[in-house]
Amino acid sequence: MAALNCRVCGSDATGVLLVDRDGKAYHRCTGCQATFLEPSRFPTSEAEYAHYVTHENDVGDVGYRTYLSKLADPLLSRLRPASSGLDYGCGPAAALADMMRNAGHDMSLYDPYFEADRSPLARTYDFVTCTETAEHFQQPIVEFKRLSGLLKPGGLLAVMTIFQTDDARFENWRYRHDPTHVVFYREQTFAVLAQQLSMGCEIIARDVVFLTKPH
Repeated sequence: MAALNCRVCGSDATGVLLVDRDGKAYHRCTGCQATFLEPSRFPTSEAEYAHYVTHENDVGDVGYRTYLSKLADPLLSRLRPASSGLDYGCGPAAALADMMRNAGHDMSLYDPYFEADRSPLARTYDFVTCTETAEHFQQPIVEFKRLSGLLKPGGLLAVMTIFQTDDARFENWRYRHDPTHVVFYREQTFAVLAQQLSMGCEIIARDVVFLTKPH
């Protein structure tokens, strides 16, 4: 099987990590350590939407808000009062945006399926959040360049996605079996990505990374 350019960093130093029981090939970049599904097996937008609407979403769900606090709490500790933010890929129930508004920050929303008005993408923000979204990116290079461009100088991009760790467990990993998850990141992935984007990179907690745009 021919090597593919990495979907995250663009390197051609990739190889097949796994071909699963359904014949889907997953490729590993030896540079940034990203793992990505063979693009020919990416879901269509119709299939993505059909899967997303099966999710149970509730802005007031206490358990979900507690989960999001792993990103929200350290983010709130770094923001100036009344900062402007964008929840990118907010889904049908923008719980994180609600949490940030409750803390006094101004929030805009964008999601290609549920908040499709693109006018928020024409502005810049003090911070952008991207939670449970990056694993769906079919063109991560394009998406992360866009996210960087949405930040003001000194702005902060806060990402939450479950980091891929143990290759031995990858085939049976629950996260891999979501049909809309097509790319999986490691800490090294974000370090390389930040270098390419000329941004600072800090791993805040397991599965949470902050990328900072220089002043």
